[in-house]
Amino acid sequence: MTEKKKKKKKFVVEKGESITECLARMEKEGYHPVRRMEEPVLQETKEGVETAYQQIVFEGRLSDE
Repeated sequence: MTEKKKKKKKFVVEKGESITECLARMEKEGYHPVRRMEEPVLQETKEGVETAYQQIVFEGRLSDE
């Protein structure tokens, strides 16, 4: 029985991974990028909440084969 893939899927660029490597991982899974987003990752400090870094997230759509 084959597994049915979702039409859309989010791919996060992991720490230590380049954007090119993330895009290659998307292609390997059968998706192509349709949207790039940057989301702040927050960190709590003594002064309050600060942005630690920006996380890059790609939205992929299932490629037609």
